[in-house]
Amino acid sequence: MGLAQKFAYARKVLPSATLRALKPPRSGPAHVIIALADHFEPAIDPQDGQNRVPRPEQERRLEWWAREYPKAIDNYRDHDGRPFVHTYFYPAEQYDEGLVEMLADHCHAGWGEVEVHLHHGFPHPDTAENTRRILTEYRDWLAYRHRCLAVEDGSRTPSYAFVHGNFALANSAGGRFCGVDSELQVLAETGCYADLTMPSGIWHGAQIAKINSVYECSLPLDHSAPHREGHDLTVGRPPEILPLMIQGPLVADMRRTLNSFRPILENGAITGPNPPNMHRYSLWKQADIHVDGRPDWLFIKLFCHSMNPNQKDSVIGDSFRAFLSQLVAGAADRKETLHFVTAREMTNILIAACDGREGNPGDYRDYRFKRIADVAVSWEKLSLTRKGAALVARDRNR
Repeated sequence: MGLAQKFAYARKVLPSATLRALKPPRSGPAHVIIALADHFEPAIDPQDGQNRVPRPEQERRLEWWAREYPKAIDNYRDHDGRPFVHTYFYPAEQYDEGLVEMLADHCHAGWGEVEVHLHHGFPHPDTAENTRRILTEYRDWLAYRHRCLAVEDGSRTPSYAFVHGNFALANSAGGRFCGVDSELQVLAETGCYADLTMPSGIWHGAQIAKINSVYECSLPLDHSAPHREGHDLTVGRPPEILPLMIQGPLVADMRRTLNSFRPILENGAITGPNPPNMHRYSLWKQADIHVDGRPDWLFIKLFCHSMNPNQKDSVIGDSFRAFLSQLVAGAADRKETLHFVTAREMTNILIAACDGREGNPGDYRDYRFKRIADVAVSWEKLSLTRKGAALVARDRNR
């Protein structure tokens, strides 16, 4: 990114991120609701972002993860007895029936949920028609083949959470890495109830000025980047516009900024060079993301790329386990009640807060959107047969 682009990013973000960091830390008991949006890409090549590793290596990575992750985290439970789960945003353009079925089995065993991830618009801009086709096909494959995603009572249409793989949600990066101004409209019409893309990577051109928020878009969804403005979620005002925008923290790290004499921002990204620790956790809370009128329910959305071999220690290794140990063991002293949730569960808790629900937010994990795997619904057969879908997937992966 050039100097002009960095200046544009800083102008949008630094004032608000710094003011949030300078606020007095909140005091008093709090429910802390934590979700990890995992940009889950078994094909990732850390040496070349445009390359994909061979399928046997992808399968080996997924097998190892499904075997080792439960062992790494099983001892660290939240107030409701739940483990620290991932929401696995698996890329639609990399769909592989066998690999997704392995991941679905891992999730059905209680270790997370699969949701929708999409990289598109590179090297050429995508179209709304193609985006709609990909999202609809992929949504139905996940729901009907793998029993993933969610459904509302009385509906036969699967619902899902979304992450834009290039951060350029609704063409917010000036035409790069997307190309679809109306992307949020397409998402809404295909059953997306929440977007968890923001914040972007540091200095990324897709970053918007509205930060540290959970909200409804206030601009028309068929406009470019309508998520740049929105109405914050509020107790007593049930949300009407989906998908909801669920942001993670974006706060100036004043301690590191003063030590390095340059602005250091905390954006909730769990990476190899920047594993989770209690200092970072204090900044995530400092972002103070909550529903207006319910300040004691804090929402922390993090993100990672757990299939990147360079990130292993930060997402499953010693540093990650040390963080979880301190997080759980010290909760009572910090007057915190922890809740480890998926993207779907976080959305449900947000909606329950808007509806004025009180008490333990963990009781509202299934408030509106239920896991397809858990509900007894007489699903209509898709016209897309299992064999036909496999052929389509094979042709697309060539």
